Amino acid sequence: MKRRFLIFIIVTLSYPLLPAQNKAEMSKFQLQLNQLFDQVYNAPTDNERYLANESAVHLLSKALEMENSFKWKWDLGTRVSVLTASDGKFRIFSWPVRRDNGEYECFGFVQAYDEGEEEWVVTVLHDKSDEIINPEESILAADQWLGAVYQSLVETSHGGHHYYMLLGWTGVDMLTQRKVIEPIWFKRKGAAPLFGQPVFRRDGNRRRVILCYSNNAMVNLRYEVQFTRQIEKKRVKVKGSKKPVIEQINHDEKQRMIIFDEVAPQVPGMEGLFQYYVPSGVELAYVFMDGKWALKDNAQGRLADKKLNKEFAPIDKPAPQYRMQD
Repeated sequence: MKRRFLIFIIVTLSYPLLPAQNKAEMSKFQLQLNQLFDQVYNAPTDNERYLANESAVHLLSKALEMENSFKWKWDLGTRVSVLTASDGKFRIFSWPVRRDNGEYECFGFVQAYDEGEEEWVVTVLHDKSDEIINPEESILAADQWLGAVYQSLVETSHGGHHYYMLLGWTGVDMLTQRKVIEPIWFKRKGAAPLFGQPVFRRDGNRRRVILCYSNNAMVNLRYEVQFTRQIEKKRVKVKGSKKPVIEQINHDEKQRMIIFDEVAPQVPGMEGLFQYYVPSGVELAYVFMDGKWALKDNAQGRLADKKLNKEFAPIDKPAPQYRMQD
């Protein structure tokens, strides 16, 4: 079981809005947080790292309660992932804390706009990775989060609906690590995040995709323009032969996709022992089609396009009041 140092209480701020925070005040928050997160990453013991993390969580929650804090462009370096939806619906913070025994615990916040209440809501994420049964099939709330550090936010639309997909990583223990393709969504006009969604076409009860593999392996997971290969077989007449031969014709189609390495055990008989899982040499991809993500084999990851994962500009939203939600 993972140690828990933090207890959060639901607090609704009923008093008037906090005074507008200027650049200097938010810069002070950022400076203090960078110092704390440096300790979270570099302190020599579990206790020191968790104590620094407790202070960082408290300070970040305080900063997110500030009026117009959603407009602030956070720069927490590589220590904390900060991803913002381009439509201004939400922002998600995530980061890991490493323990001496090689295990990881993730922490995070979601700051989202509640259209019904016309207020910004800050929700604390609780990593319960080691308690979730059937994680690929579960829809999870913030207090049952499959902890991860999210590296990309993929946004798609269909039929007037907006879809969000998070691509993330976490260390599990000294032997294994994990990458995840994680849908995040909100109930109509609500601000409480839900994780996992049946958006994977012809994939049974799958609500998210989880790749578990060896701590010594490197597995690619990214969203970009790449190719999928369609193989067409044709009967072709050959000069001097009475019988036609089967000729294989490859058609490469260029698309935006979530492309990733298939993982498999290094040797037969190690199925389910993820410390022995490595890339199989096969690339797979999910392509968004008619509101679902369709799995494609024969993906060809050979095109580099650095412009796709653009930085999202903050969008102004009214912020009558904030409340903390746990």
